[in-house]
Formats: sequence, C-alpha cells, structure tokens
Amino acid sequence: MTEIEFRSAGEIAAGIRAGLVSSREVTEGMLARIAAGSAVNAVVETRAEYALKAADIADRTVGTGPLHGVPITVKEAFNVAGLHTTWGHPEFADHVANSDSTVVRRLEDAGAIVVGKSNVHEMLADFGQTSNEVYGRTNNPHDLTRTPGGSSGGGAAALAAGMTYLEYGSDLAGSIRLPAAYCGVYGLKPTAGVVPLNGFQPPGPPVLETEFPHLSSVGPLARSAADLRTALEVTGGPTNDAMYWELQPPRHLRLADYRVGVVLDHEYAPVTSEVGTALSDAVDDLARRGAKIVDGWPADVDPAAQAEAFGFQVGLFFALNGENPDFTSLAEVVEHEQRRMRTRATWQRYFDDVDVFLCPTSFTAAFPHDDRPFEERTIDGTPYAAQGFWISHASLTGLPAVSMPIGPTAGGLPVGAQVIGPFHQDDTAITFAELVAG
Repeated sequence: MTEIEFRSAGEIAAGIRAGLVSSREVTEGMLARIAAGSAVNAVVETRAEYALKAADIADRTVGTGPLHGVPITVKEAFNVAGLHTTWGHPEFADHVANSDSTVVRRLEDAGAIVVGKSNVHEMLADFGQTSNEVYGRTNNPHDLTRTPGGSSGGGAAALAAGMTYLEYGSDLAGSIRLPAAYCGVYGLKPTAGVVPLNGFQPPGPPVLETEFPHLSSVGPLARSAADLRTALEVTGGPTNDAMYWELQPPRHLRLADYRVGVVLDHEYAPVTSEVGTALSDAVDDLARRGAKIVDGWPADVDPAAQAEAFGFQVGLFFALNGENPDFTSLAEVVEHEQRRMRTRATWQRYFDDVDVFLCPTSFTAAFPHDDRPFEERTIDGTPYAAQGFWISHASLTGLPAVSMPIGPTAGGLPVGAQVIGPFHQDDTAITFAELVAG
C-alpha cells in the first residue's frame, strides 16, 4: 500500500483489517509528518508512546470498528485525558485534562487512535485565522503566508498537510466550514444538537447542558465526504449511550436525482472573481451530470436580515456563557428566538421541493495573515466580518452544512462550496458532496 498519507480514514481502516498495512506503520508515518511539519504548526501536542501502543494492540486484534487502527487528531478544545486543554489562552497553559470528552471516547470506541491535538485560535474567537500565545500561529499548507482559517484551522491544515487522517472540530460561526474551504478538505457542521458537547469547554467547573439555543456544534473534518459520514455515525446521538440514534438515510443515491438550490453571489459578501469562476464551473458540471438546478434564494428568505439575526444570536450565545449578561432584554430574546424558529420553518418548507442548497462557503480563498485589530481588517476591500455571511444561514437555523472542495483557483488555492441540507438529514448533504466528487 503506497501513498497512504493521501488515503481517507475509511480506506486506511479497511487496509488495516485486510492486512495491507499495519496500524503501527500508518501511525509512525503520521507522527513523522507531524514532526516534520513545524512550518505549518498544525498539530500542537501528541502522545506518541500511547499511540504506538494502541496501534500495536489494533494490529493484534480483529477490529470491527469503522475506524479500526486509524490515527486521528482532535481540536485542542476537546478534553483528552493526559493532554493539555488550553483553548490557546496563556491562563490555561498548564491545564491537563483528567478525562475524555464524549466525542473522543466515542471515536476511540469506534477504533480510532487519538494521537494528538490540533491548534486553535485563542478562545476560538476568530473564524478567519488560527493563532494564540500558547502554541503560535498555524499556516496554510498551500501557502505558508496565508491563513488556514479559524478557529479549527489547525485541524484543517493538518488534514491538508497529511498530518492526520481525520479531525474533529467545532463550529459556532463557521469554524469548521471556513478552514475546510481555505485548506481544501471536507468539513461538516451537523444538525444542531446531534453531537454531544460534553468535555468541550474551557478549563473550569463542568458546564451544565443546555438546549437553548443549539448554536455551537461539533463535527468532523476529513479528506472525503464518506469519512464525514463515518465520524458522524460514531459520535452522534444523546449523551446517554443507551438511547437509540441513527443517521437518517440520504434522499437520493444518484446525482441526477437531486434538485439543487443555487445562489453564488450576494452584495453583502461579494465573491472574488476566482471563487466565482470555480463555483460557476461546479454548477455547470452539476447540470451536465443531470442534477436539476433551481436558481435563487428560498421564498421569504431575506439573506441579509438572516445574517444580522445570526449576529444577535452569537451575542446571546456569549451572554449565556458568562459574557456581558446585560447584552439584551428578555423581550428581545423572545422576539429573536421566535424569528429564528420561523426562519428554520421557512427553510424546511423550501426543502420540501429542493434537496440541498449550494452556495459559497466564503467569498474568498485563503488570504494573507492579518494581525491588525479585528475591526480594521479587510480582505480585498471587503470587510473581514463578511466571512460570516454565507455560513450564517445554516448556523442560525441549525441546519446541517458541508463544506466541500471544488477548486483550485488559478493560483492554486482551494475553493470551497457549502452544501446545506434539511434539518436532521445530514447524510443528504454528505451524500451529495460524495457524489459530486465522483
């Protein structure tokens, strides 16, 4: 088996079970690439001895787990027993977790070997860049002068650089989808609330579970859409493992059966010419392959108003998590929550006749690192915050969304398209992305 660094997690697991490659060989290769990848600075902590022992055990056993023997990484913000959880903040630099998050435990139950952790932006507070005072800055493997996106930029960069076979990240305001687009990999923000958040928190007392509202999601990044499905199948479901959950099947198994809603530009976040060309070419290819293209936004959707409504919800999210408790009044909370649920219902009516909605993940490809204050940053004349426009619609409504690579630009940078699916029909979006890739 050659070029294993370019294989998907599912293919690696199959190869290990078939005896074509050993888990130790794969793990050693991954650790070597991590050690050689200091210029990218994507994986910031490893547990090599643990990983190699786990790989040897995997090689001696007949594993049935879908990720049997596959070495992976997770975002630094997830608790992994024995590894640091700092969220990139100097105040937490010495904190070592004493237990695993639910996601980590479920990945390992499925046979995966969590080798280490990927870099994050400090306190996950930037969707466009990944940098902090504890671990430094992560660079985009396609161009080290450019960002990998944030705040899951370390994981996306690690996948693109061959430093991991599967990654788990988080997405409040695009922190899975934007890095996936900028690094040329796949990323899934699952339906809100599907994957438990237990053990995904800054150091401190355990955070009580809440159901209001589910904005922050955790989900996988991968080199293939199929790996997204596998990762979601093994990590999804209620915290109580005894409660039954399964991924709903996709609506269709042939690309020609899909009705695809399409919007490729908007004045609120106008796409660059290179991104626009890649998106247009991708839609033309879909039409040639038989998919039914439905142009335009869903009826009764005001995209600019929805993006602004999501901005309010982000402020509310931080207020509920201890910042600025005087953020707003109860009356405004009620009004915005009703608006959010009406918006979800509007999108669900749209999905009665359309299977997926295709739009940009971002208006731009990966851009140069920018250390200016947030409010002073621009990207080719467009406000930095406009990165949040295209991802806001799935975030506001809790709908599942996949970022899939469709690039590159003429300069060799990846371009991502976002596939939004119906509520709790994550595999419809995943399968569509898989069929697009062929």
